[in-house]
Amino acid sequence: MPAVRTLFGIASRVPSGVALTFDDGPHPRGTPAVLETLRSVGARATFFLVGEQIARSPGLAAEVAAAGHSVALHCDRHRNMLRLTPWQIRDDIERAFERIVCATGVEPVLHRPPYGTYSTGGLWAARRRGLRPLLWTHWGRDWSARATPEAIALLASTDLREGSVILLHDADTYSSSDSWRRTVEALPRVLDAVDQAGLAFRPL
Repeated sequence: MPAVRTLFGIASRVPSGVALTFDDGPHPRGTPAVLETLRSVGARATFFLVGEQIARSPGLAAEVAAAGHSVALHCDRHRNMLRLTPWQIRDDIERAFERIVCATGVEPVLHRPPYGTYSTGGLWAARRRGLRPLLWTHWGRDWSARATPEAIALLASTDLREGSVILLHDADTYSSSDSWRRTVEALPRVLDAVDQAGLAFRPL
């Protein structure tokens, strides 16, 4: 079992298996489509939820947890930490934490910042709340308007190995319009690639 690699205590790998993660939801169309695809193959993922999106669709956040997926904390408002004060970040994390717990009944243990960028204050705030930072090893760049399902799947699944963390998005709220559709189309190919590599998904 490979060791978890960390930089300043920020992990980008997991102890075993492959972690499939989704950021920016819940989304009224993207999240149900992703959940259905995962359900069809019995795969489990981790959803890094956004507080302001939970406020719009609390039932969807509950549905993610009820389906057996892990819920984690992304943010309350999707802002770059480097542009916020430590106290703004602390407030953001606390608001998101409360919204996740109220909607799902689950206390998140993982945190990933918007844009994958931590500030010193952001790391302090996350750890103060008892959250473990987790980034990724693979991403489909599915937020880009230029992304295609083929390119997303290729980027997200090339050279997968034990401990890999895949980042995708089940929402287009902070990315190009309808980007979630391309993600959903790419997802079966990503799932097949993990299976072909002889690896198993590990919900976090």
